[in-house]
Amino acid sequence: MSEIETIEKEALGAIEQAGDLAALDAVRVAELGKKGRVSCLMKTLGGMSPEERQTMGPKLNGLRNRVQEAVEARKAELEEAELEKRLQTERIDMTLPPRAVPEGRLHPVMQVFEEMAAIFGDMGFTVAEGPDIEDDWHNFTALNFPEGHPARETHDTFFFHPQQGAAPKVLRTHTSPVQVRVMEAQKPPIRIIVPGRVYRNDWDATHTPMFHQVEGLVIDKNIHMGHLKGCLIDFVKEFFEVANVEARFRPHFFPFTEPSAEMDVKYRKVGESIEIGEGDSWMEILGSGMVHPNVLRNCGIDPDEYQGFAFGMGVDRLAMLKYGMPDLRPYFEADAGWTRHYGFRPWLSPSVAGGLS
Repeated sequence: MSEIETIEKEALGAIEQAGDLAALDAVRVAELGKKGRVSCLMKTLGGMSPEERQTMGPKLNGLRNRVQEAVEARKAELEEAELEKRLQTERIDMTLPPRAVPEGRLHPVMQVFEEMAAIFGDMGFTVAEGPDIEDDWHNFTALNFPEGHPARETHDTFFFHPQQGAAPKVLRTHTSPVQVRVMEAQKPPIRIIVPGRVYRNDWDATHTPMFHQVEGLVIDKNIHMGHLKGCLIDFVKEFFEVANVEARFRPHFFPFTEPSAEMDVKYRKVGESIEIGEGDSWMEILGSGMVHPNVLRNCGIDPDEYQGFAFGMGVDRLAMLKYGMPDLRPYFEADAGWTRHYGFRPWLSPSVAGGLS
């Protein structure tokens, strides 16, 4: 029996006998790793004559491919067996009586929605909602987005296939379209927050294609930037449950507000946790500004009589900051263990007077 046949027989036998993924990987490394037997044989091709390589090349390549295919096939078998074992051991008997202590948990994002509604409700805001699928007018044009703005491109926004003769619908990129709908339907004074899902074409540890946002809108006579600052500083103090917050408002640009500002707060890092309110570092926490006169006109409100302010913040990120979650992606993985660890008792309703978290 040739050396190639011997190695193949021994390798296939060891692969077949591997009882778990760790043992299988050890066989793979021993045969196909950098110093494995098959790899060492492949290296000998460089010292052969062209005639020898023409003969041995196909044989060695065939050996490597057969061993690799055997490893992959055995790996699939072991993974399937491991999954079946997990399914058997993690099975829940739904006919059993309920536990004395209910196991269900409120997702951290839902908890933060409740906390924000409690805080802003105490300030006189009401909750408004709207559709996730929007038209161009409510998502862009009414909000003063010019033609050619990057947000109107597919690298930022999810568009639907347009119906004949109509502009394509979009998955809303912010909850601001609900502000437009409220201003179109209701005369000032207006004081609302808009919680909901929004969608952008992004995916990494701190960005997801679907995430959660809360925006606020106040429209009335004689509204100014001081009202905006006071409202948001009070919110941050209540949300993070701290007595004082040092904040700054940096000039920024949003098409739908003028002037526009991003709000930063001071923080310090203690170990792996972040303490909001004091420290030596600044963290951007939300965007805000005075509602642009063009937006008021588009919604049928006279900007010479009424003014207002608006703000928006990512709920997922606020939950990360407050409750110490390092990655956004587990929010959407339906991991019961993660939810048990970070979740909240659903009947413990947050309130400003009784405590948020």
